[in-house]
Amino acid sequence: MKKNLKPIPRFRSEKAERKFWQSHDSTEYVDYSRAVRVSFPNLKLSSRPVTLRLPQTLIDKVKIKAHQRDIPYQALIKEFIFEGLTR
Repeated sequence: MKKNLKPIPRFRSEKAERKFWQSHDSTEYVDYSRAVRVSFPNLKLSSRPVTLRLPQTLIDKVKIKAHQRDIPYQALIKEFIFEGLTR
């Protein structure tokens, strides 16, 4: 049975795209049965490791918040830094 898929809209920004996919079911837009697995063996990280000393209690609080959001705590720290810089 072939399913009629909706066309994926064009987005003005990554934020608009993220908001769209949070409220729409991607199976109405993408046929996952035709997906092809790919790998990027030569992909280089574009980030640079930084050592930062933080109080253990602060790290514990960040880990709890990250767990509530179901994301890695280091990703949450990056998000907090980014948000702080864009205000």
